[in-house]
Amino acid sequence: MTAVAGTAGRPAASAETDYLISVSDLAKHFPIREGAIQRVAGHVRAVDGVSFNIRRGETVGVVGESGCGKTTLGRCVSGLMEPTTGGVYFDVSAQELARLDSILATPDDERTEAMSADLEELTRGHRVDRLKGEAWRRYRRNCQVVFQDSFASLNPRQLVKSIVGRPLRVHKEASGNELTEQVVSLLEQVGLGREHLYRYPHQFSGGQRQRISVARALALDPDLVVLDEPTSALDVSVQAQILNLLHDLQRDRGLAYLFITHDLQVVRHMADRVVVMYLGKVAEAADTSTLFDHPRHPYTEALLAASPDLAERGDAVPQALEGSVPDPARPPQGCRFHTRCPVATPICGWEIDDVVLWIEDHPGVFETLSGVSRKDAFEAELAFEEEGAARRLSEALQSEAVPPSMREALEHASVEENTVRIRFHPVDEVQLTERGPGHVAACVLDDLGGVTDTP
Repeated sequence: MTAVAGTAGRPAASAETDYLISVSDLAKHFPIREGAIQRVAGHVRAVDGVSFNIRRGETVGVVGESGCGKTTLGRCVSGLMEPTTGGVYFDVSAQELARLDSILATPDDERTEAMSADLEELTRGHRVDRLKGEAWRRYRRNCQVVFQDSFASLNPRQLVKSIVGRPLRVHKEASGNELTEQVVSLLEQVGLGREHLYRYPHQFSGGQRQRISVARALALDPDLVVLDEPTSALDVSVQAQILNLLHDLQRDRGLAYLFITHDLQVVRHMADRVVVMYLGKVAEAADTSTLFDHPRHPYTEALLAASPDLAERGDAVPQALEGSVPDPARPPQGCRFHTRCPVATPICGWEIDDVVLWIEDHPGVFETLSGVSRKDAFEAELAFEEEGAARRLSEALQSEAVPPSMREALEHASVEENTVRIRFHPVDEVQLTERGPGHVAACVLDDLGGVTDTP
């Protein structure tokens, strides 16, 4: 990958490289419905503007905590979910990807008719959720999925012969004795055999069931396999067997993998490049060795420090990761990680919600909060029922009771009767910026130490 940034911080395609998959500013929002008529009251932003590419024969690992949007991303890439905005593009050349990035970077009202027609052509020919007919069948056979729960993903009422052979029957690749022999060949490739043809899923161990899932995924000789936590439910020894199997199959077949997992050791072993996600966004992306040796985002540092096998890196300064992941329906302003970041700065995006959460953490002191009147995310009036509570809050926000970076970001705090007016320094959302060839991170710190010029 070159050092030139593409759409939404994604490193741009090199001139000589074609891409199997290009994820472009992908977002998937789920509506929150309330009341008898199920009125939409908001949206859960499971995936919120993610971009990256997958080369042919490459493994891209996606890591992050539970709830960061990894599985939703995998389902959108595999065509099992339609994105809310953005898209997944299949089998794009470097030239087509460069055209696509250029058009998408141009505001809608500035696009010429030729650009709009070009975008429509690229969309019809390559965007997964817009493919029709034979183009969709081609993608469907070239993108297969191995799910986390091997038992739930296999039909308990079907024999292994039917489970593994179904893709071949659906796409009319084989039938009769030829189908049986192809199923046997697939089973043998994953360490099973003819004797397993007429058994049901419940008659196998977890590792064997996952091998059956892999055999089914390989039936149509796909270009891409989406692996959603394929080893997380298995014993350590069985995990190693499955990972070695996947590695051998990739070497023999030239497969590309989108490997979704929370296990950093697995990613280090399997992935060529790694995408670190936090609360629906990409926090950092780089090739595997660069990300593990020189992380440039505090969240990546925290994940590495939390892994017992990786925390003892000589150049690492382990930082404790406290608190829980914020509500994806109301993600924090600025940097989404700033509410838990051990090195947060005043320009990371402190807002009114941070004050409300701080009040909730001190129920015995500010339990009489009666309402919040917002002007925007950074300015509001907080009303209290108890006499003196507004004054105490104003004094607390300007004392050592709150994080120093939050205190420095506070522009104004004044009290009038039982109401306190608060205003924080407004900031824009932190964007991915380049930190080296093929290495991007969404952090205001240039090297986990100094602040960049652009907040």
